[in-house]
Amino acid sequence: MSAYIIAQLMIHDRARYDRYAAAFFPTLKPFGGRLLAADEGPRVLEGAWPRGKPVLIDFPDAAAAEAWAASPAYRAIAVDRLAASEAVVLLAKGLGAP
Repeated sequence: MSAYIIAQLMIHDRARYDRYAAAFFPTLKPFGGRLLAADEGPRVLEGAWPRGKPVLIDFPDAAAAEAWAASPAYRAIAVDRLAASEAVVLLAKGLGAP
């Protein structure tokens, strides 16, 4: 069953975040991850949006998502994201076939 990482970011160090972003995609491939959305100017349709950038990443299952998040390749670049932004990061299980 698919799993999704949902992140809400507020970037405060653009240069360091850009360094993280430049190294991000190669970390996903070994785990079957796909970036589905990343938007620094989302349009709020309802409620308040206290963050700057939502990110949605698809994985084949929760185990793959957790393995990616804990992988040495991702942890090595995550230091830049952690230093460059404040974030809330969630793991959400997808829905099975109806």
